[in-house]
Amino acid sequence: MTSFPAIARRVRDESLDPRQRRMRLRNCLYHFAPYGFHATWHHLTTTHHIPGRIEADPSSLVRALDELETARALVLPRTAAFAAQRRLQKREGRRVPAALHPWDSWGCHDIAYCPDPQKHPAEPLPIVVDRVLDACAPQGQTGPEGAWSAARRLGPVESLPELRRRVRRPRHPSLMHG
Repeated sequence: MTSFPAIARRVRDESLDPRQRRMRLRNCLYHFAPYGFHATWHHLTTTHHIPGRIEADPSSLVRALDELETARALVLPRTAAFAAQRRLQKREGRRVPAALHPWDSWGCHDIAYCPDPQKHPAEPLPIVVDRVLDACAPQGQTGPEGAWSAARRLGPVESLPELRRRVRRPRHPSLMHG
């Protein structure tokens, strides 16, 4: 699978057909979609007025990508710090992590999952992501309760009991056994 930065370069490549660029922007959401794929896509299309006929406003793709990249940039340092901490723990012989990423401890990569794609926080993604990550910082609450409570204050997100039920089920058919 191609990396987020490589796909983002294709979104910005004006020599490509705008429809291909729109598809590349959607592909970016496979790497980073804080509200879940559909809700994040809905947020980007409505916030940046991405038209159905993308030829009418291809620059809307770059505006949406800029917002998505800014939010992703907030997560990257914390992910790198967690990876460095895990390498140190492994060198010390601790194979099982003491804790997962605080924002990823319920088994999904959606920082503020919104089950209804049309209901999500109205604020820009970087603001929402930053608030959720701050709530998951070591001095704040960790785990699903911390992330969920922070995200819930920002807009409609999945309830904690529903989130726990979803986590107990495999998220993808290929993960099902038997």
